[in-house]
Amino acid sequence: MDVRVTYDSIPRIADIGRVWGIFDMAKEVEIKFRVSDEQSLARDLRRAGFNQITPSTHEMNVLYDLPRQKLRKRGELLRLRQYGDKWVLTHKAKSMAGRHKVRVERETAIENGKQMDSILRALGFAPTFRYEKYRAEWSDGKGHVVVDKTPIGNFGEIEGPARWIDRTAKALGILPADYITQTYAPMFFEWKRRTRSPAMEMTFTAVK
Repeated sequence: MDVRVTYDSIPRIADIGRVWGIFDMAKEVEIKFRVSDEQSLARDLRRAGFNQITPSTHEMNVLYDLPRQKLRKRGELLRLRQYGDKWVLTHKAKSMAGRHKVRVERETAIENGKQMDSILRALGFAPTFRYEKYRAEWSDGKGHVVVDKTPIGNFGEIEGPARWIDRTAKALGILPADYITQTYAPMFFEWKRRTRSPAMEMTFTAVK
């Protein structure tokens, strides 16, 4: 029997996750904002009742896609992340436009990131973009704020229920006009166009 597998026959990542039961599914609601003064932000977070739950830790992210950028064209994202010594595989559905970035997120811990990379490549996926940062995490028990040191500047993320995001942003002196709902990849390419940088990835080595 001649069995032919084409890229069009590969099921969506979300469908694979439902069949295998490997993903924790949650709706991600968040906004980003620029950080001009890390120490001032840390003081404001403590005053607002936040505790730091992880120190600033190195993080490397790799995005994968099928030939002809099929996931990107559908507005989806497949990411393999190493945060310190932990690996996580994440799929994000197409985001919904609005004041906050809202999208369904599915992710699972991975024991061996290099083996996961090999599996993805064997299935026809290929790395398309890398981005790097140092991330510190804060929480008040209701949601999370992270502070990222990236090659293109420092940013924060506020993630939690929509109303809680707005209350937290206000407590930190962040206005709705300051909200950023883009992911890091388009933010990098906007920065690249603006600065005329030759960098092809958002890593500290590429962006000097």
